[in-house]
Amino acid sequence: MKKKSFVSIADLSKETIIRLMKKTEFFEENPNQKLLDGKICATLFFEPSTRTRLSFETAVNRLGGKVIGFSDVATTSSSKGETLKDTIKMVSNYADLIIMRHYLDGAACYASEVTDVPIINAGDGANQHPSQTVLDIYSIYKTQGRLENLTITMVGDLKYGRTVHSLIEGMSHFNPRFYFIAPEELKLPDIYKQWLEEHKIPFEECIEFSEEIINQSDILYMTRVQRERFTDLIEYEKVKNVYILKNSMLEKSKPNLRILHPLPRVNEIDNDVDDNPKAYYFDQARNGVYARQAIICDVLGIN
Repeated sequence: MKKKSFVSIADLSKETIIRLMKKTEFFEENPNQKLLDGKICATLFFEPSTRTRLSFETAVNRLGGKVIGFSDVATTSSSKGETLKDTIKMVSNYADLIIMRHYLDGAACYASEVTDVPIINAGDGANQHPSQTVLDIYSIYKTQGRLENLTITMVGDLKYGRTVHSLIEGMSHFNPRFYFIAPEELKLPDIYKQWLEEHKIPFEECIEFSEEIINQSDILYMTRVQRERFTDLIEYEKVKNVYILKNSMLEKSKPNLRILHPLPRVNEIDNDVDDNPKAYYFDQARNGVYARQAIICDVLGIN
């Protein structure tokens, strides 16, 4: 299979997503494989990360590959003024695959255009987080037993939340219904609402985080308000604790409801929710290793 990059969830067909689900399921059952023997994967994280970087590195290690790279841009030549193009071209000399997180929208797409080495987008600004979407969809499939005809409620930072943007596109193949709950300052951008309308996907926007909507949901996707996306900290302080999920709010929710969160969590989910069997966010994070094993093998053309 031809090597390819993985930069946007929009590039994936329904069939590709289903194939990745099957591969992810395989790696959950068989995580230790020597499929990357002799391969070197570079992790270039120009922006802080815990789960994404560690799960990618765990995925490479479990597949028998080697990891090089950095997690602190201050220790690299970028801090001396090296361009992204030069960094990518330089690292391409050393690695078979580049896994990159960057603070600029579109950086992964640009990187894929300046090198023949496959690029995996580990998050680019407020744009996309496609590997998170694969693990999110797998988590939905595992907890619901299906992907079709689900009601998904997204809460919090829908303006800058790249995981939200990617998941909307990823789930669009499966006839979903969406509820979007956000303050005016963090509403879903119009471009995504127009896209949903063009694809005839039903959605409703709300400001109030009500139990009525929770009780209609199959998936409750919580997000944190991202301080790093704000240039005005007064605006951040105004909205940072606007929605907090409490255990009492789940009393009449559907038995199959599961709570997802891309993490890290700040204040948007009370700690008492953690013991509720409907809380799935820590299991969701574990699924990230298997999903990223599937993505790495798919990108490198390894069956």
